[in-house]
Amino acid sequence: MDMTRPDHHLTQGLLMAYSAGTLPEAFNLAVATHLSMCDDCRAEVEGYDVLGGALLEHGAAEDDPAAMDEGSLAATLDRIRSAPATAASSDPAAAEAREGTGASDLPAPLAAYIGGSLADVRWRPVGMGVKQAILPTSREASARLLLIPAGTAMPDHGHHGTELTLVLRGAFLDGGARFGPGDVEIATEALEHTPVADIGEDCICLAVADGKLRFRGLLPRLLQPLLRI
Repeated sequence: MDMTRPDHHLTQGLLMAYSAGTLPEAFNLAVATHLSMCDDCRAEVEGYDVLGGALLEHGAAEDDPAAMDEGSLAATLDRIRSAPATAASSDPAAAEAREGTGASDLPAPLAAYIGGSLADVRWRPVGMGVKQAILPTSREASARLLLIPAGTAMPDHGHHGTELTLVLRGAFLDGGARFGPGDVEIATEALEHTPVADIGEDCICLAVADGKLRFRGLLPRLLQPLLRI
């Protein structure tokens, strides 16, 4: 799958949690998939991996403690970003991205997770032409693929918790911003929105959340338990 240059990235906190291995399975999948599509975020994670290894080494040497300089993080990230694109990475998502995904039309981490390509996804209709495929993950958070027909608006909703929506194909518009392939929208409990798939191409996204959606409309609320959203 071709590399993109996303405009909307993951937060530093999410990237650090991914490097530390503390994210729920669903969020881990979304972050790994974004990293396979985004050079900048992948470089930042590689920097955190380097710092984590250094901190572990310092912690092991109890008789020789060493304080980290305030500029260590920035300096390490600068070195990682300036390194050749073929430099080795401790992140399996990055390695898979460089090696390619064969015939799959999905990013490597997601293709490996579902065991194939979009043709292997078992879509289920949820209304208005929208389809979803719920992915098996741990109970801490949910993950689903969404196929939203071009020009279709999702129901107005908020969130109980945090939701990451990663665009795989097409694009959607929300609050004056456009999210295309590789972009991530981070929705928290403070956000009420009505995303609309951009015209011209159906939008396919990976959405992960650690809480249920909060709908205003009666029909979406009635269907919510059935659709597991």
